[in-house]
Amino acid sequence: MFALSETSILGIIVLVAFTILGWGFYRARPFGKLGILAWLQSVVLMAPWLLFFGLFAAGIYINIVGILFLVVGSAGLYIYLGRQLRAAGQDAILKQRATERLAAESSPLPEVTQPVGVVVEIMPIPAEDLNVIKGIFGIDTFFATETIAYQEGAIFKGNLRGESQEAHRRLSKSLQEKLGEKYRLFLVEDTDGKPVVIVLPSTNDPRPTTLPQKAFAAILGIATIGTSLETAGLLLNFDLFSSPERLPTALPIGLGIFATLVAHEIGHWFIARRHQVRLSWPFFLPAVQIGSFGAITRFESLLPNRSVLFDIAVAGPIAGGVVSLLMLIAGLLLSHPGSLFQLPNQFFQGSILVGSLARVVLGSALQSPLVNVHPLVIIGWLGLVITALNLMPAGSLDGGRIVQAIYGRKTAGRATFATLVVLALVSLGNNLAMYWAIVILFLQRDLERPSLNEISEPDDARAALGLLVLFLMITILLPLTPGLAGRLGIG
Repeated sequence: MFALSETSILGIIVLVAFTILGWGFYRARPFGKLGILAWLQSVVLMAPWLLFFGLFAAGIYINIVGILFLVVGSAGLYIYLGRQLRAAGQDAILKQRATERLAAESSPLPEVTQPVGVVVEIMPIPAEDLNVIKGIFGIDTFFATETIAYQEGAIFKGNLRGESQEAHRRLSKSLQEKLGEKYRLFLVEDTDGKPVVIVLPSTNDPRPTTLPQKAFAAILGIATIGTSLETAGLLLNFDLFSSPERLPTALPIGLGIFATLVAHEIGHWFIARRHQVRLSWPFFLPAVQIGSFGAITRFESLLPNRSVLFDIAVAGPIAGGVVSLLMLIAGLLLSHPGSLFQLPNQFFQGSILVGSLARVVLGSALQSPLVNVHPLVIIGWLGLVITALNLMPAGSLDGGRIVQAIYGRKTAGRATFATLVVLALVSLGNNLAMYWAIVILFLQRDLERPSLNEISEPDDARAALGLLVLFLMITILLPLTPGLAGRLGIG
């Protein structure tokens, strides 16, 4: 066996990235200008990663401010290219293809006589309601050609006409005018990637949180306050459960950790209320290691589209992450010889983001075996870790919801599987990864239920923001290599 050097590993990463980009260009070139513009979008999204790792392999370090400028700049360019892509006629071409499919598929179907002895499929929807539902379809919204029984409702196959968001709005409005709140209309893709309409009774809507569930959520909230205080005590080198009289000492740090969790949930709640979506009470996950693993929050309303799913999912990490980041930066600025905490300099090697910020603010102080830091550094760091863990692209975690909103359910399912595999490998040397893998596997591995309009994708700005927060998640959880930490003067 042989060991690859650090430079070799990074060189392989860069080589693989350029191979992917080259293959993308080869696939995009036959589509002309539209294909090249779409390829360029993928290039600008990978550019910060390529530049960072490329210079890193060459021994050149870009500080965190430079990295953020690169990411923000690439996001702006991504949005600009998206506008150019649409201006070049992407939407017109998609509609043209839909029209061509319609001409090929919507030829009159021959009348079929049901053979004797064949069991006729029974529709769960009453015949009178089914006839009313069929009447909402038309050649200017959705041209239904086939009806199939599905659970307690029906699937309508056919051809989507025009823009999906407008078609869904008109169909839903017509259904509500004729049958009130009795049914819900979903516009989704079937296994072949073709739009279909699913109509289900409103009795399948998400249920509100029951009183026992609220009581359980309150108990978990109290337990999380307790574990946050216990974490604070352990950071201060005492066990709060064994020494409850030292509660006042642990209170500031413990409440600071809990404040980052509350900020996260307020972010979700604020955007959900703006979109008129109901959320359940947060079910906090207490954990002595870092205070909490975050919270599980269910949707108590059907989501209108994937953009709303994205907005609500990303709002929590942004709110909690900003609060935690401000605490971290303030703590670094307030750190001085004689500060409350003395951390081994190896502590700052555990995160690219934390280590880079500490190097910018504390400078040569990181070369000392013990580094004096303000308590806000600890609170901010734990808050960022909790935020990053919830941004992992798996199941109904915030990161999983973001991936599902941007890329769809199929990609989100694959991302969930990949995340669990990575956590399983990392857990061989990290207990925190093992605990988190168990949480995802048993509590949050399932994807969110489809939105009412599952076809319309979030715009380019949301896609770029999603990639940005996922990138920051990696910089929080990914440690510095010993070689880079040495070049930075950390340790």
